[in-house]
Amino acid sequence: MLAGAGRQAAAAEELAQLFITEPYLELHEGPGRGYAVTQVVPRGDSIDVLYRRTDWFRVRTPRGVEGWAHQREMAKTTWADGAPFMVDMGDRAGFASHRWEMGVLAGDYGGATLISGYLSRAFNEQLAIELTASQFLGNASNGYTLDLGLIHVFRPEWRLSPFVTLGTGLLYIEPKSTLVVPNDRTDQTAYAGAGLRFYLTRRFFVRGEYRSHMVFTSRNENEEIDEWKLGLAFFF
Repeated sequence: MLAGAGRQAAAAEELAQLFITEPYLELHEGPGRGYAVTQVVPRGDSIDVLYRRTDWFRVRTPRGVEGWAHQREMAKTTWADGAPFMVDMGDRAGFASHRWEMGVLAGDYGGATLISGYLSRAFNEQLAIELTASQFLGNASNGYTLDLGLIHVFRPEWRLSPFVTLGTGLLYIEPKSTLVVPNDRTDQTAYAGAGLRFYLTRRFFVRGEYRSHMVFTSRNENEEIDEWKLGLAFFF
């Protein structure tokens, strides 16, 4: 019995003890936003970290009450010496739930060679807003695109996770001509698309995507342009 009690005491000493610096810390019944809040830990109280599951931490209060806290809330806690508790996002947990991501992709835009870059800001694990800037080089014309839209990721905790996207943008075209000098033009666009993200290692993943663009021209003759691209991205 004494040996068993000694092992339990040693295990307890190995737990990370953190202190609440915000007005309160919410503890959920399970590791997800859909679970009810069962406990609120006030500022100044401590919690023991039991283990982590993706972006959720199982913790225990001094009164023995256990619950789940999101990593963004845990980032607001401190150690006993006042040092902030750092949450490492450079892993699969970070891939499933992160705030920012950037990437560079290459592909095809209506038969032209495309180079594209994007910046994304997440609202939660599944929904984000992203800004995309691209340049395309074709036989008949060159041009630029600027898109702003929403992206919804299905099963973000999967290593290979699908997503859909919807948004609007601007298309600037510089036609090529040797006989008659054509006019440059700027048109509004709308797009819908789908793609896949594949986690590689640390903060890096591969992203492949298809978008179908509808171009609203001044001649009231709408055009459809298909876009395919593949590239490398990272999150932070």
